[in-house]
Amino acid sequence: MEAPGLMIVEAPMGEGKTEAALAVAEIFAARSGAGGVFFALPTMATGNAMFPRLLDWLERLPGVAGSRRSVYLAHSKAALNEDFAGLMARAGRVVAVGVDEGAPAPRQRHDEPHRAAAELVAHAWLRGHKKAMLASFVAGTIDQLLFAGLKSRHLALRHLAVAGKVIVIDEAHAYDTYMSVYLDRVLSWLGAYRVPVVVLSATLPASRRRELVEAYSGRADADLETAAPDAYPLLTAAAPGGTAQCLRPQASARKTTVCLERLDDGLDVLGDRLESELADGGCALVIRNTVRRVLETARALRARFGAENVTVAHSCFVDLDRAGKDTTLLRLFGPPEKTDGRPEGRHIVVASQVAEQSLDVDFDLLVSDLCPVDLLLQRMGRLHRHQRGRGQGERPERLRRARCLVTGADWAAEVPAPVRGSVAVYGQYTLLRSAAVLLPHLDGGSGRPVRLPADISPLVQSAYGEMPVGPEHWQDAMKKAREQFERHRDDQARRAAVFRLGGVGKPGRPLFGWVAAGVGDTDDTPTGRAQVRDSRDSLEVVVVQRRSDGSLVTLPWLKPDSKMRQRAGLALPQDATPARFAAHTAASCALRLPMQFSGETMDRAIRELEQLYMPKWQGKDSPWLSDQLILALDEDCQTQLAGFSLQYSPDDGLKVTQDADD
Repeated sequence: MEAPGLMIVEAPMGEGKTEAALAVAEIFAARSGAGGVFFALPTMATGNAMFPRLLDWLERLPGVAGSRRSVYLAHSKAALNEDFAGLMARAGRVVAVGVDEGAPAPRQRHDEPHRAAAELVAHAWLRGHKKAMLASFVAGTIDQLLFAGLKSRHLALRHLAVAGKVIVIDEAHAYDTYMSVYLDRVLSWLGAYRVPVVVLSATLPASRRRELVEAYSGRADADLETAAPDAYPLLTAAAPGGTAQCLRPQASARKTTVCLERLDDGLDVLGDRLESELADGGCALVIRNTVRRVLETARALRARFGAENVTVAHSCFVDLDRAGKDTTLLRLFGPPEKTDGRPEGRHIVVASQVAEQSLDVDFDLLVSDLCPVDLLLQRMGRLHRHQRGRGQGERPERLRRARCLVTGADWAAEVPAPVRGSVAVYGQYTLLRSAAVLLPHLDGGSGRPVRLPADISPLVQSAYGEMPVGPEHWQDAMKKAREQFERHRDDQARRAAVFRLGGVGKPGRPLFGWVAAGVGDTDDTPTGRAQVRDSRDSLEVVVVQRRSDGSLVTLPWLKPDSKMRQRAGLALPQDATPARFAAHTAASCALRLPMQFSGETMDRAIRELEQLYMPKWQGKDSPWLSDQLILALDEDCQTQLAGFSLQYSPDDGLKVTQDADD
């Protein structure tokens, strides 16, 4: 590249895109003078997973030995992250916000030994949400970047925060039309500022790749070389205001073939098949598209295989329990060199979409609900991910060929009918096009296996392209589904544009009025995130337990923290400010209620939750619990809320059932 600009890196799951992005960031920073990096990720979980990797990279980065670097984890629950909390605890007074302190350290060659570790601090001055992004090195959710495309107060501060960094955007395929409207506008401003950007994705539809390039380059007629449909892995480079080009690097030697097979939807059918497949042992991953299906499946499989042989993972766990789930999954099913005690017999993990990303786990067999093809490919990335020899959880003979059983649809219908929950999450059109491009691979032994990575790009380009796919008798259903899809997409784009920042003007044009008629003050709160994500408002609560005598305590099963301090059953006095550690522990048990609690039901739930209001828990004396809604479970871990019965367990998370009277 003649000058730092936009680089889009498309490569298979687990191939090393993160390491590539950090290498590109070093080169871009050296050539542009950028003083930091912002790594934008789709979720808090992926942000938490990235933060220690960012710290490790910084400590080994040539040229920063002996320097003082400000770092930050930018999402609403960053203070609960142990890596970040440790930095905050040792941070002293503010010396500087940026990294321009004294003379720059001499550039160190990559092959030279490191002379000293860099000092990484999370400055106390940066604790304010609006100032957080001014830290030199930041890992956080994509919302923090999208806020720079939203008409809101303090917008100049957000632009200042990104203007001096290299921006890395991970999992670019995970963002829908609504979020993409903001992302494209932010990219146009980053291009105008000449801010280097690295975009990472397992693969992108060609149309989306072009949109990213055109947004950054500022040219609707961007001169983008056309890559062959099967070009993969792929690098796309674009200069601000200039042309773009594609380069196909040589693929690595990592290859996998996955046999796909249709499986009728039904718990008995699933149980019988797993009984057969796991006869000689092995570890299977079952991914469902809704939490309700996760819990129904887990209940049926535990009745057949035993509770000790079935693990549940989904989004409706309190924060500490979910973190513990992730740790356990990595310990049991992670890379061979990092695993400790992979099950020797048969074991089944039933999970929601949380298993698609951020976890480096490896299973012998995959069962997945029908989902968009790019997400199914992500799920396949958890299948036979690592080589396993003797003593490393060697795969049973029957499971040494990677196989994915696709369920969650009525395959016997004239046109496949996905289950209702999947349609609610992904839409009928996307699911039908996914099924259509997978048809040649879905005939079990007679179908052609999916070759990874060779088939990744062709499958995605076909699924998201404009050409008809699927049998002729599917086309009427496809047409109706497409009309509904386009109405929804147009509605997303129209709603997103209401508070979107205006386009880049000519150099020298004043910015007066650029936030007029905007949303006012936006922060990393549920309300703020709802501005840049097309999701119905969801309700977050802090979960505690009410004992029979009426007293409140932290949840009774919590394990000690890293300093071996007891966290279970800590007193939370209602007529006094809770102790700091007890309040922090309670805040670490936040839970986002499922979508049953939205709309009018949310209003009713808030009114009921506000009945438990403790004045002594409010204000700066109790920052962890101030303004939080408290959900108190009884000693059986149950309660009623807004016409629903709620039951929670550390094994299954939150279970919600509607009361008969409602």
